Formats: sequence, structure tokens, C-alpha cells
Amino acid sequence: MSDSLAARLAGTPALRDPFLASLSPEARAHLLWEWRFWARPMQLPPDGAWRVWFIRAGRGAGKTRAAAEFVRAEVAAGRAQRVALVGETAGDVRDVMVEGPAGILAVSPPWQRPRWQPSLRRLSWPNGASATTFAAVDPEQLRGPEHDLAWADEVAKWPDEEAWHNLMLGLRRGRARCVATSTPRPRAWLKRLLAAPGTVVTRGSTFDNAANLAPQALVDLARRYEGTRLGRQELHGEYLEDVPGALWSRAMLERAGLRCPPPDGLRRVVVAVDPAATAGEDSDETGIVAAGRDAAGGFVVLADASGRLSPDGWARRAVAAYDRWRADRLIGEANNGGDMVEAVVRRAAEAMAAEGRRPSADLAYRKVSASRGKRARAEPIAALYEQGRVRHAGTFDALEDQMCAYRPDGGGPSPDRVDALVWALTALSETAAAPLVSPFVLGRSDGAR
Repeated sequence: MSDSLAARLAGTPALRDPFLASLSPEARAHLLWEWRFWARPMQLPPDGAWRVWFIRAGRGAGKTRAAAEFVRAEVAAGRAQRVALVGETAGDVRDVMVEGPAGILAVSPPWQRPRWQPSLRRLSWPNGASATTFAAVDPEQLRGPEHDLAWADEVAKWPDEEAWHNLMLGLRRGRARCVATSTPRPRAWLKRLLAAPGTVVTRGSTFDNAANLAPQALVDLARRYEGTRLGRQELHGEYLEDVPGALWSRAMLERAGLRCPPPDGLRRVVVAVDPAATAGEDSDETGIVAAGRDAAGGFVVLADASGRLSPDGWARRAVAAYDRWRADRLIGEANNGGDMVEAVVRRAAEAMAAEGRRPSADLAYRKVSASRGKRARAEPIAALYEQGRVRHAGTFDALEDQMCAYRPDGGGPSPDRVDALVWALTALSETAAAPLVSPFVLGRSDGAR
């Protein structure tokens, strides 16, 4: 069946129904695999030259099916031989993109179904094409491999844009195109992606796919979320920026002169660590933020080195930031880890010194504990931003996204980066007469640095 005939029949029930009645049972069974006959317009690839087709739609709108069918069609037509399948975690790729009810295995007809080898992270089609799975939480996986087609799923959930950049750098074979699917979230780098040259955006709503969703579920969703901000984002796929009640706004962070090169002669620099309670790809992030205070009493956020890391991984990253910015103090939040933070940082500093990666094992360390709630700690820091006293020495998308999503009532994602930022700027705000706690110097007992 030609694409034009399939599209004309699919969109015209008066033509479609007689056509279906005229087919033999075998032909009707075969028609089940003709995606263009069943797809809605937003589920079909756009015309023209594009590099990224971004399907921005609400939950259950059919974006996963659209992307899986696009990958299948490109492979069947011989236009794709090396495919990258990228989700937030390895489990997401497996459970949604490959094995899910609208994933590649489910949409593939028996004569074109690929072989799935989970241990190799590979799908192999009968015509020789293959797809490899990748997790955005491990962006280093995407360094090196070349692809001619990619599917990036739930991009707004990815921890940052490093995986996206690595994916695009490897997308350089043949026509080299990517289909990206996501329910949007207010992410600065996602906004840039949507507006980038070569990106075509298709939009859809949960209710567009009502024929394939449970009727009572739709009634419940409409009653609970229709007309709300969450409903606009999660059901209708709207890209919303500022979160009502958040302590920081985009306008606050975009204020003229906010971003600047790191100034010379900072009077004090600290690196703050807010450790994750657990490790692994599904854990919270460990917040690691470096900040300084200048001679005029202003504050500069120097670096955000946060990430989902092992204890040794985040400790080494924190120590590296300490050395990079010649910090006066490394601050560890002890509520989640107690003295564990100090011990892990000590071991990392000693190991890096033994490896020749830093001059010595000495490192000034201070333990801090939360005696007040997050709101009480964060509000004075937000006030510094409102007063224009904090500048950012660069663009820290992930940190700024979390700042603009953080509500002091506890809503939003776990604010690990924000917590580290608050600890750092709080320490820089303290006077010498009111230290946070008594300092401790690794490798020494006299408190000297």
C-alpha cells in the first residue's frame, strides 16, 4: 500500500470502512502492520529536511509507538543500519523502548522482528541492521560509536545535556537523523534543543489518543488535572518554565550581568558536598558546588560538579574541584552520611595524592548539619539572588533547572544541587565570629590548612 493511499484511507472513515470490508481475512491481518494506515498525523514523520524530529506530547499520547514505528520503517527501507536507542537508564530502554507494549519488539511483524540480546545491549534485524542501547545517566557510553539513526526517549528526564551532545557527535553516518520523544519539563537545555535549527517539533495531547486508553482513566485524569499547570505539562505537552512558588525564577537567573568570568582575587572559596543517601543509576544525585566571595562582598558560583556517582566518584570529584579552585574549605553535609562523608573524602584525597594527582593529602574540611529546615536555609540565599549579589561564572543548566523547580513546601525533585549551593553560599555568608562548626583538617590535628 502506498503512503498516500494509507494516509487518505486512515483519515477518512467513509472510505476506510468499505475498504476494510473488501479485503480478505489474510489481507486484513497483514494490514495490522501497516502503520501509516492507523497512525494519527502527529505520529508520522514530518516532510522536508530535518535532523531532529522531536515529539513533544502528553503522557499516553502515542509518542513511544510513533518512534518505534519510525525506527522499524527506516530499518526495513534500508535507510538505517546502525541505530542508537537512548533512554534515561538501562531499565527504561529495556522496559519501554525495546520490550514495552509500544516498543520495537511489539511493533515489528514476525518477518521483520529483530533478535534481542540483552547481555550485548543489541537488537539485530534480518537485513543486517542493528541497534545498540545506551543510558543517558552514563553519557560516556556514547563516546565513539557512530550511528545513522537514533531514538532518544524521555529526554526531559535525562540528568543533563552531556548524553545528548555525545549522541549528536556520533550521529554522522548516512542521513543521520534522530527522533526524540518526551513529555516536557522546564529544562534550559531542552528549550535550546527545541529551538535549534534542524529540529522539527510535533505536539500531541493525552486526549488525542483516547481511542487507545482506558475511558475511566481519561475521565479521572480530566477531573483531577484538566485546567491545572500540571495538566498542561503532563497531559497536553506544554513547555512551561517558571514553577509557581519556586524560590528562584528564570528572570532572576537571566538578569543582565549575572553570568561572568571568574573574577580575580576572590577572598574566599568553598566547595560544598550534599551526598546522596544511596548509590546507583536510580539514586539521587550528589550535589557538588564551588563558590567564592569577592572583595566587594559579592558571591560567585564557580562550578557545578554534581552527578550520580559512587562514594569514591563524588569524593574524587569534590577534591578535584577543591584543587581546581584553590578552595579554603570543603564542606560536607552530614545529615545523610554523618562522619562517612569525612572518611570518604579523606580516603579520596590520600589516594589522589598517592597517584600524583594532587600535591598532598592535606585538605581543610568542615562538617555541617541541618538544624533548620530546607526552607529556612534556602530563603536567605534566594534573597541574595533577588538583591543581585550572586553571579554565575558560566551556564549551569542542571543547577538552574533545579533552582527554578524547587519549592520550599517540598514539591519538585530532590534538590541535591540546590542543597550544595545553599551550603556553599551560607558558609561564605558566615562571619568569622559565627562559624558553622569547628573546622577539621584532613591529615592534621591542629586545624591549620
